[in-house]
Amino acid sequence: MSSQFEASRPRGGRWPSLFAAISVLFLVAAVLMLAGAGPAYRGELISLGEAFNFLRNGVYAAGGAMAISLAALLISMFARRTTPAMVATLVIVSAAALLYVPWQHWQRAQAVPPIHDITTDMQSPPIFEALADAREAAPNAVDYPGETTANQQRAAYPNIGPLVINAPPQTVLAAAQAEAEEAGWRIARITDNHIEATATTRWFGFQDDVVIRLTEVENGVQVDMRSASRLGASDVGTNAARIEAFLTALEARLR
Repeated sequence: MSSQFEASRPRGGRWPSLFAAISVLFLVAAVLMLAGAGPAYRGELISLGEAFNFLRNGVYAAGGAMAISLAALLISMFARRTTPAMVATLVIVSAAALLYVPWQHWQRAQAVPPIHDITTDMQSPPIFEALADAREAAPNAVDYPGETTANQQRAAYPNIGPLVINAPPQTVLAAAQAEAEEAGWRIARITDNHIEATATTRWFGFQDDVVIRLTEVENGVQVDMRSASRLGASDVGTNAARIEAFLTALEARLR
């Protein structure tokens, strides 16, 4: 009777299934922390420091999921247990995909300078007027940081510069307003040659302020733009990407 029971018991006992189950729990915890940090901060449920701790612990949990699932896979292969091996493999793949996002973000942070205020005109940057009070209340200054930031921008984003469009000022202004509204920016003020708006990032809800300035020149209208984060020493390239995308879309709209 005892020998029949031992023969019917799966090879490796409960260990393959146990390790696989634990790896799934670690993976679920990683998903909740990594995906939930931004919305929780945006909803004012946690502070920014707590949100970053969530992200850090989520990375640790995803790494733990990979390590435990690798152990589960090895044990399952040794014990010839198919189901735990499949679960462990799925966890490894899922955890690797989950870790790719923060890894890619870290790579971007290493590749760009720690600046947060980008403009097409570093000699005379467009100024914030309607949004000046909001920026004064934020950690980052309302005034352009100066030549040090300008030099870093020139080195990192050499292609950012003003756009000259051969069209009437009113046409360019209307197109710029339409483009800003389509981007989902909250318009703060519009004059004959000036647009101020706030862009809110999707995940964390960080607020970046944008000012667009139109200047009549000999061959049309020159569009200058400035995009600056209210919070954080580095924008990880977000403001530069926003300016490039906006000016490209504006030029295409006015063709």
